[in-house]
Amino acid sequence: MTEPCTYVIFGATGNLSRVKLMPALYHLEAAGKLPAGTRILALGRRRWDREHCVEEVREWLKEKVRGSLDDAIFDRFARRVDYFQGDLKDPKMYTDLGRRLDDSSEFPPNIAYYMAISPSEFNGVVDRLGDARLFDEGPGWKRVVIEKPFGYDLESAQSLQRSIGRHLREDQIYRIDHYLGKGTVQNVLVFRFANTMMEPLWNRNYIDHIQITHSETLGVGSRAAFYDGTGAMRDMIQSHLLQLLTLVTMEPPVSMAAEDLRDEKVKVLKSVRPISPKAVHAHAFRAQYREGRIGNDRVAGYLQEENVPPDSVTETYAALKLYIDNWRWRDVPIYLRTGKRMARQQSLISICFRHPPQQFFRGTQVERIKQNWVLLGIQPCECLRMEMTVKEPGLEMRTRQTSLDASLRDEDGADTDAYEGLLLDVIDGDRSLFLRYDEVEQAWRVVDPILRSWSTNRDFIHTYQAGTWGPEESRRLFDTEEHHWRHSLDPD
Repeated sequence: MTEPCTYVIFGATGNLSRVKLMPALYHLEAAGKLPAGTRILALGRRRWDREHCVEEVREWLKEKVRGSLDDAIFDRFARRVDYFQGDLKDPKMYTDLGRRLDDSSEFPPNIAYYMAISPSEFNGVVDRLGDARLFDEGPGWKRVVIEKPFGYDLESAQSLQRSIGRHLREDQIYRIDHYLGKGTVQNVLVFRFANTMMEPLWNRNYIDHIQITHSETLGVGSRAAFYDGTGAMRDMIQSHLLQLLTLVTMEPPVSMAAEDLRDEKVKVLKSVRPISPKAVHAHAFRAQYREGRIGNDRVAGYLQEENVPPDSVTETYAALKLYIDNWRWRDVPIYLRTGKRMARQQSLISICFRHPPQQFFRGTQVERIKQNWVLLGIQPCECLRMEMTVKEPGLEMRTRQTSLDASLRDEDGADTDAYEGLLLDVIDGDRSLFLRYDEVEQAWRVVDPILRSWSTNRDFIHTYQAGTWGPEESRRLFDTEEHHWRHSLDPD
């Protein structure tokens, strides 16, 4: 039976808590998944008391819960919630927090500190918690959940790790990437390792290239100030898309235990062919959205967004070509791309197989058979699709594409948010879907040469019209003229 814990949420009055954490915890309450006795201590600067905090949480949940808010469930949930007011920069606040948490009759001694705060504040908060001895274990475990980004580049990630490593063991640190909590992302592992028919084909002898795409129709919105200092490469590729790459290309782990799984992911990242400064132009592409149309709405360009400097060259679109120099994947190009204000909101893994031998069809109407694809839809359509070539009915030898489709979610199945499972994993001590530091460091090593190059080239950036699939110029990354971006699950 999972033991109860105390979730201490730093930054509990902020956007992440309002939009993701509190709704996820409420849904766990509704599903009967939170252990009896588990408490939630919301920590913020605002001068609230418990009653005011509970009423605020009620209003947040009315906007974000699936279906309507159930009063009986909320009453149970509200009894778990308490509020603690304090300034993150005040050392005395941590002493007072420690005294509050020492009341074991009110708060379980197992404590998860959730950093729903700005990344620039991680160091200071962890230092002050450590100085106040709030990480001391016995009775109960102490764990810290850190949201991405973990660092701004390789050097800052190493500095952050040294800082928090003074107070915490690696097994106490839960670097959360909510993308890995999505059910379909985990289904990549099941598809690969529970279906033996694909394993003999999953290598450079049969696969032509791999594409991983995450596209959004949204712009930067209220995140402009943060986003302009981050960009698409840091925001999506360094974290989410490189994680998907490891799951698609890793070797079978010894077991599904957390460390075995993460060992194989690190091996993939270590095998990525380094990109030299001279090769950045051939391996990476960036662009920025300009004014366009999303559906029926006219939308502003990035430079017209509030809080964006008029001379910004921050990329809202990034594409990257990588090679994995190991036995299985040598010389197979892997294309990653992400962008805002694009034609469709989706995440898609596309595996393109090599052309079959053509001699068999010589002298027929079949001029060139299309390549087979295996498509894994992550969102919004969670599905697996295998595209094949079949003969059309009739006397002539004509072919067409058909597909085998498998939805990865029951129509009647409950829609769950990635945070729900990850918050439970923290309580259970399951670190399988959290990032180990060497994963983070190796991912920074992959993109760091590109970021350094882009930081010195600030005179020009390509643009693309909002509502499109991005700039045509990004095709320069492709190894051959035959390669093209796979935009969706729909047949080309």
